[in-house]
Amino acid sequence: MTVTVKTTGFKELEQELERISKRTTRKSVARRVLKKEAQPLAELMRQGAPRDDTDLVESIAVSTKLSPRQRGLHRKMFRDDKAAVEMFVGAGPLPQAHLQEFGTWFHPPQPWARPAWDQDHRAMLDRISKSLWEEVQKAAARAERRAARQAAKG
Repeated sequence: MTVTVKTTGFKELEQELERISKRTTRKSVARRVLKKEAQPLAELMRQGAPRDDTDLVESIAVSTKLSPRQRGLHRKMFRDDKAAVEMFVGAGPLPQAHLQEFGTWFHPPQPWARPAWDQDHRAMLDRISKSLWEEVQKAAARAERRAARQAAKG
């Protein structure tokens, strides 16, 4: 299944990002927004996870970190990708997480991640775009106020 996502406003976003000073890290703005706006997706995953597996439910999180195994697989898939900011939503390094999602010969699938993604991905993209724009404008305004204070001091 192929999903097509149309994005707009990156030129304007880039212009606003240029207004942010070097002291205010642009990555921190993006990380803050991504972490906040991915929480509803993580909550949907927790709600859909099998109740008999509390380790799975408790391990579902939003983070910039992966387990060593996940990090190795991610590096192989995206070795040439120079993404500025990444945020991961899902189960921690539990061996049963993908087995619950997809099943085995002896255990039927109990999907929890894909249904949550299908339900929330469009809304999450909308939340991210609105929040990112607001955060960038706030950071730019703070940077301009800081520059004005510095200029007034001499």
